[in-house]
Amino acid sequence: MRKNNKKNYRINTVAQAKCAALAYLKLINLEKVVGFGLPEIDDRFDIWRVPLLAADKNKIGEIVLNAITAIVDESKSTDSKLLEDRLLGRTAHVSSQKRNKDIPKISMLGNIIALGDSEVLLKDTPNESIDLVFTSPPYYNAKPEYAEYLSYQDYLHKMQRIIHECGRVLNEGRFFVLNVSPVLQRRASRSEASKRIAVPFDFHRIFIEEGFEFIDDIIWVKPEGAGWATGRGRRFAADRHPLQYKPVPVTEYVLVYRKKTDKLIDWLIRKHPDQKAVSESRIGDGYEVTNIWKITPAHSKKHPAVFPLELAEKVIAYYSFKKDVILDPFAGTGTTGIAANKLGRKFVLYERDPSYIELMKSTLGSLHDLQIDWKNIENKPLNLFNNGIF
Repeated sequence: MRKNNKKNYRINTVAQAKCAALAYLKLINLEKVVGFGLPEIDDRFDIWRVPLLAADKNKIGEIVLNAITAIVDESKSTDSKLLEDRLLGRTAHVSSQKRNKDIPKISMLGNIIALGDSEVLLKDTPNESIDLVFTSPPYYNAKPEYAEYLSYQDYLHKMQRIIHECGRVLNEGRFFVLNVSPVLQRRASRSEASKRIAVPFDFHRIFIEEGFEFIDDIIWVKPEGAGWATGRGRRFAADRHPLQYKPVPVTEYVLVYRKKTDKLIDWLIRKHPDQKAVSESRIGDGYEVTNIWKITPAHSKKHPAVFPLELAEKVIAYYSFKKDVILDPFAGTGTTGIAANKLGRKFVLYERDPSYIELMKSTLGSLHDLQIDWKNIENKPLNLFNNGIF
């Protein structure tokens, strides 16, 4: 069993590499017919190569894993269709067997709320079953209640794995909208300086690495005085010395990305199978003309960082059609679900805090079409919610 202790790898052993590769094979429904050769690490490029074997022990391909993030690099791994061809002895993939991509897919999911780590829950979420992802990720150690990551890099790797899975479950050409802002890491002692971490720019890099296209940066502007409670800027206000100047932050980013495709957005509109839903989703007067959105923040005694319902409503209205399925992998108290339901959309909400699940029960639990299992989705049962569901 080979280990690598020189770098901060998430995959350090042969067993871990096989486990990650098996999870991927399950996603493409080949776990029962494909075996493994001996995985090898290439620490020059921080990757594991896992050979894939047919029943006769002949190699038919390989899975390449990022050793740091444990994410499958599909661009370097053998294509799933090619694996099927080799297993069946075909020399070429028959084009008539390809999924019809002349029309956008319609998601068959209903309203779902699940308790658990979104990274785990997303792995069991069907491919291309979500029409819009809108979320605000947890802050990195900005407050004591968020201090759960060993390092900032550890936090980013966790977020990248979740974004990677969101890209898989997102429908072709659809949008991922992220509300995020820099965080202030308070100083540990008076002899140290506080640090402001440029989180949005690190997230941008992750989205590009994961194959998304950058579309827009929307600036959410809060009323004057909204950020004064952070204490940033008070020292300068008292002394007025140069070099001490720090503006009070009253903005957050709403970053808009699109899942990469060769299809134009017009294709999603003209070819949509439900043209009535498209027509009913048209935006009326009074929409946001510029990328500066002035929205009053929301506050809750039950959650330290809720985003306002108005923000969720605007994003959902501008980036989805009626009857679409909206995913929030960090659902919190369920603001995204409330907005989705109000606007005639469906929702999938993942949350790891049981107390927030209870809050969502009180606001969304009465919906008659709330789903509690995903049997028959893609013709296979999905035992998703080991940690609880309602």
